[in-house]
Order: sequence, then structure tokens, then C-alpha cells
Amino acid sequence: MIQARGIVKRFGALEILRSVDLDIPANQISAIVGPSGAGKTTLLQILGTLEAPDAGTLTINGQRVDRLQGRALADFRNRHIGFVFQFHRLLPEFTAVENVLMPAWIAGADDRKTRDRAERLLRDLGLGDRLQHRPQALSGGEQQRVAAARALMNDPDVVLADEPTGNLDTTNAESLFHLFAELRDREGQTFVIVTHNLHLAGRADNTLTMRDGRIETVGETT
Repeated sequence: MIQARGIVKRFGALEILRSVDLDIPANQISAIVGPSGAGKTTLLQILGTLEAPDAGTLTINGQRVDRLQGRALADFRNRHIGFVFQFHRLLPEFTAVENVLMPAWIAGADDRKTRDRAERLLRDLGLGDRLQHRPQALSGGEQQRVAAARALMNDPDVVLADEPTGNLDTTNAESLFHLFAELRDREGQTFVIVTHNLHLAGRADNTLTMRDGRIETVGETT
């Protein structure tokens, strides 16, 4: 699904990623763990095409995305990659369901066909009674679940999540992870999750441990 080779990223004289090689298998949940400052979020941003590497190649589902630019890159990102950020980044003037619909609107999808999916995703995440609420009327955990539903809206090939359970209590964190696992099994989606929650990382199909800008270990979770 995702293949990265020789990924290097520098900010000034500071080398954040040091020739990272990794393979993310399709239809699995992969967790990236490691200490703060290891380069996890930077790597996730590069995998999501939000940042360009200074060196190396990146292939997603057979497409060399490091060769894409401008509109072609933006279209690929919107259609094939979903994001759950550490901070929700919801648009305050839109309702929960409208925020979830945003990727579909950008892709030019028919609203009549996509609204049912948006509402179903929110109900699956326990937000059936919050569909018309704006972000300021939602708790932090509810906003994070709206952001998760938005990431899933376009049925992307891969969902990249940066600390998706960081603002959730234990029950809602378990609910979100259960939804990810269900979508992996039912729809064959691929998830890459950066997390400090070692309990949830242990439930992923495999884990990648980062340290000092490199992948230190890769292992299947038993």
C-alpha cells in the first residue's frame, strides 16, 4: 500500500528524518510509536503528502506521489487519503455533518448520495444526536470523533491519524479504534496511526518504533 525509500527531511540544519525506509501493508492497522521528537508526526505528514521530503521516494497504492504537484497532488490527496489530526481543525461555521461532508463536496460528489454516509459515520461514533451541532457546541472528544468521520468520508485507501485518541476518554477511544478495525475488516481500509497510547498500539496489526529520525524496529502485534 505505502512504500517509502530513503526519506530525508530537514528543517534548516536539523535533520528530522534520516533516510527512512518503510512498507505499510494494505488492509491493516499500523501503529507508529516512539518518544517525542523522534520524527513520527513529520513522517506522517510526508506519507500524507502534506510535506515534501528533501530526498527519497514515496509510492501509495502504486502511484509515485512524490512526482505529483499542484492540482494533481491535491486531487490524489482528497480522493485517496483521509486525515485525523491531533487537533480537530473543524470549520466553526459548519455543523458536524457539514464538516464531515467537506471532503465529498471538494471532490464534487452528489450531496444526496453522500449525506447518508456522513450521518451514518457520525452515528457509528455515537454522535447521532449531534448532527446539526457546530463545533463550539461539542466537547473536545466529540469534535475529535467528527474529525474521524470526516477522514473516512471519501472511503480513502489509507487513513493517517496523529494521536486520534489523545482527546478521548477510554470508552470513546475504544469506540474509535473499534470503528477503525471494523472498516479494516469490512471495507479493506488501511490505517496508519501515530500514538503514545501503547494499549491501543498493541491492538494494531503491526507496530513501527521510531527513534532519532529512523525506524528502529518493525514488528507484528500478536
